[in-house]
Amino acid sequence: MKRRHFIQTAGAGFAAAHLNPFIKATGTDSLFVRLGGPLFDPYGDPEEWARLLTLSGYRAAYCPVEPDADPVLIRTYRDAAARHDIVISEVGAWSNTISPDPEEASESVKKCIAGLELADRIGAKCCVNISGSRNAKYWAGPHQENLSADVFDLVVENTKKIIDAVKPKQARFALEAMPWSFPDSTETYLQLLKAIDRPHFGVHIDPVNMIRSPREYFNNGALIREMFSKLGSKIVSCHAKDIILREDNYIPQMDEVRAGLGKLDYVVYLQELARLEDIPLMMEHLNTAEEYKLAAGYIRSVGRSVHISL
Repeated sequence: MKRRHFIQTAGAGFAAAHLNPFIKATGTDSLFVRLGGPLFDPYGDPEEWARLLTLSGYRAAYCPVEPDADPVLIRTYRDAAARHDIVISEVGAWSNTISPDPEEASESVKKCIAGLELADRIGAKCCVNISGSRNAKYWAGPHQENLSADVFDLVVENTKKIIDAVKPKQARFALEAMPWSFPDSTETYLQLLKAIDRPHFGVHIDPVNMIRSPREYFNNGALIREMFSKLGSKIVSCHAKDIILREDNYIPQMDEVRAGLGKLDYVVYLQELARLEDIPLMMEHLNTAEEYKLAAGYIRSVGRSVHISL
């Protein structure tokens, strides 16, 4: 496979050429961010789904149906979201497109194609996956080949295949960063954007996944600013969680925690998000409705401190 995509640096010039035309005006404009999370109460139809989201204070939502759902139902959810001013953030297609098992990799690509088709039909911002892993045991785990030039080219090839198969009208296919898989940094996001060269390839931001060292941990506000400065026009959805560097271990070990229990710079995160137009911030990886309520309460309190509503 050709390797020129991986070794070519995209740099700031590429980012400057893609400044977001939808950045909100500053000054007296009211700033807000669309916060969302999963629902724990059952719902029977799109209207009840929208009502529960509103009661939770959410203005963004995860996709409520699977790719094989009835087309009429998909359209009804799309209409309900529009009617209640809810943005459907993402269709998750979590699977391993670069698995060392060819059959698993092939099925993963098919799952991503189906997810992107659904995202386009239901009006979601994106279908999102990670690039995957060459780890045969842990589909999202570390492996020595994950950040190689050959795997970079494979990620580019798979992403082009998914987008070209669907030819979406509005939804984007996005890759979420992982600390040991492409993209693992702002720079590799830029390299992928340049190599894939498809307008419907998007960026899914999760700052926690891009903090890989104590230096980045203690300076994560600057890291977040860099992400938004260079990737802003391509960002389609974001995740909300938090991170803590353990102090009881001499080898750096960082743990994911609920928003508010770690050191992620939510002031910077919300300020950068509020400058963009309707980009959802979706809470994830918590176990109970109460935990999500606490996380949302913390994020909203940070928002209030800098005059951003959620």
